[in-house]
Amino acid sequence: MIVALRVDDRLIHGQIAMAWSKDLRIKGIVVANDAAAKDEMQKMTLKMAVPTNIKLLVKSVDEAIGVLNNPKASKMRILVLTRTIKDALKIRENTEGIEYMNIGNVGRFDGIDVSEKTTISPTVMLTKNEMNFLKKLIEIEPNTSLQVVPSDERKPMKEIIQKMNL
Repeated sequence: MIVALRVDDRLIHGQIAMAWSKDLRIKGIVVANDAAAKDEMQKMTLKMAVPTNIKLLVKSVDEAIGVLNNPKASKMRILVLTRTIKDALKIRENTEGIEYMNIGNVGRFDGIDVSEKTTISPTVMLTKNEMNFLKKLIEIEPNTSLQVVPSDERKPMKEIIQKMNL
């Protein structure tokens, strides 16, 4: 079962390895990112960041969708990580049973000038295209929330963008 799909441009880091994995009681992480799936060095680095009791798969977005739709996946508590809202949307459109859609960190390290983005929070900065993908994601999953760490309150993205008139 997919307990959460999180958009986090850092993919796996301390918050994921320690806080999120414990809070969600996950047994596996699927990193769905085309670039990471092709980069052996990055795959090795990601593997080193994951606690030894958690299984890690680093797959392209399309391959991850195949893995997540495999009946074996329903028997395991899985956290899915993507770098972009676009990839999260594609996974959600092609995968059923995601319990929680989480936007954590996105748009800070993509090399696109901040002046071309809308700042949603200190950890979420979106281009116009990513904002459109977020709106589509919210249509499918109205409870999609902003939450940096598990101890933070879940803030519904739908309410945030409505308040910002976006």
